[in-house]
Amino acid sequence: MAAYRITGSMADAEDVAQAVFLRLASADGPVTNASSYLYRAAINGALDLLRRRKSAQTEPLELAAYAAAAGSGSSPEAEASSRELGALLRIAIGELPPRAAEMFILRYVEEHGNREIAALMGTSQAVVAVTLFNARSRLKKRLSEFERGRR
Repeated sequence: MAAYRITGSMADAEDVAQAVFLRLASADGPVTNASSYLYRAAINGALDLLRRRKSAQTEPLELAAYAAAAGSGSSPEAEASSRELGALLRIAIGELPPRAAEMFILRYVEEHGNREIAALMGTSQAVVAVTLFNARSRLKKRLSEFERGRR
């Protein structure tokens, strides 16, 4: 599910899942926390896929802001704008440093709290908060650059 939310494509999510399970099967020893490993590996695999593509051509991320913008009563123009913004966001997330991108996805797509993210990633809540702040700033700047380029 995490890979699908990030890629927006069931086929891509299945490819990511297959790659994750192949890596797990070929691991040298037992994985101590398989659930956490699979979850993080799926997120990282999906982010890697986005980075490789640089120009995403799938449906937008399922972020709350876009769900609200693309509500049932919205116009086709608003939905198209939402899809375009989602695609641009997907590209911008792919340009973040890997750790920041993973934290961003865990927080804003998977809706984990900073405490959970810190535990999953073996860091402190303060590091998570600062990383998320910087990631949001970088994404806002990048989306503004995209917007200026469209005019």
